[in-house]
Amino acid sequence: MKQSILKALFPLSLLLMLPGNAYAAEVINGADTAWIMAATALVLFMSLPGLAMFYAGLVRSRNVLSVLMQCFAIAGVVSILWLMVGYSLAFGEGNSWIGDFSRVMLSGVERDTASGTIPESLFMMFQMTFAIITPALIVGGFAERMKFSAMLLFSAVWSLLVYVPVTHWVWGGGWLAEMGLYDFAGGTVVHITAGVAALVAAIVMGPRRGFPGTAMMPHNMTMTIAGAGMLWVGWFGFNGGSALAANGDAAMAILVTHISAATGAMTWMTIEWIRFGKPSALGVVTGMVAGLGTITPASGFVGPGGALVIGLLAGIVCFSATQFIKRILKIDDSLDVFPVHGVGGILGTLLAGVFSATTLGVFSGYGFAEGIETMAEQVQVQFIGVISTIVFTAVVTWVILKVIDALIGLRVTEEEEIEGLDIVCHEERGYDL
Repeated sequence: MKQSILKALFPLSLLLMLPGNAYAAEVINGADTAWIMAATALVLFMSLPGLAMFYAGLVRSRNVLSVLMQCFAIAGVVSILWLMVGYSLAFGEGNSWIGDFSRVMLSGVERDTASGTIPESLFMMFQMTFAIITPALIVGGFAERMKFSAMLLFSAVWSLLVYVPVTHWVWGGGWLAEMGLYDFAGGTVVHITAGVAALVAAIVMGPRRGFPGTAMMPHNMTMTIAGAGMLWVGWFGFNGGSALAANGDAAMAILVTHISAATGAMTWMTIEWIRFGKPSALGVVTGMVAGLGTITPASGFVGPGGALVIGLLAGIVCFSATQFIKRILKIDDSLDVFPVHGVGGILGTLLAGVFSATTLGVFSGYGFAEGIETMAEQVQVQFIGVISTIVFTAVVTWVILKVIDALIGLRVTEEEEIEGLDIVCHEERGYDL
């Protein structure tokens, strides 16, 4: 009898002697892993080719390759920095302000090391795509006038000094996470940081030659609309993937993302139609992007009714912001990064605290904020997150730009700007007809 018991227990004893990471494979969920792998590809697809084509079509023909090149180069340099130190500082345990160096070069991460129900290597890669698209968004603020070398240095330093700390605050267990900030997929981390940085860059560098008197129309709206379509599709991975699981939260995030994008597009189009007499293709795709950016922080916390209102407000508020920035303040944020992404991120982050309240009936999310009093408390937390992100991003971005300007100069010369960055920076032409 004793011998039979010992025989039965022997395999269990061997199992208990295995190292801890041997158990990791048992907690990794195949469905979750497959979905986040697809979502990762979708988010990278947003940057390359989506955002690259969207931006490239909006600039003048002599600068089309420069924008495409900038987006590709940012993907390369940020990927390397994220592997080396960025991921560790963003998601390492650290303290309330910054992570540690425990995951430098993915130290300690093996094939089956888990992060929740997915491999940590996949979680790292998914977050890398967010780190790539954020500085790529800023390109729209200084398009057609920044040196390629300055852009590359700025993107690298900015990623480490702005994006990484804010990511840790919100998603890495930092002080905003401890406060309970709602930011499902990047209202503060991605859109506010990129929007504010683009605005600061536009102010520091000054306007393009001829702005605002000379019309600077997009040279290829076909390319822009194609890129916008890729952004719309890719955003399902951006928001739906942020659930980090193949579940109802991911499905609802995709649904509300689509509803907000559609509503934002139709709202912007209608405003243009009423105000200018005709709807424009540029207006409808810009409204779509505004709807996407605004729903992003709230996408995991609101229902379809809330998404409808958020998309409507995104179209109205972001349209008004573009007019105010360019026509009243006369700031040359070349591709409207701040009024669309920055303002959208601010609006969406605040509304995440409103429409997650069950007291708003069909406009509610999943009941995270119980009652008006709790809703007010949550909105206060959201406001703190917005203000702190704006101030931190603005100050650090300004310092980075000033230092780079002193070291190597930020801007091409007036003659080079007239000739175009394609030839000046890359000795190539986008079109040779």
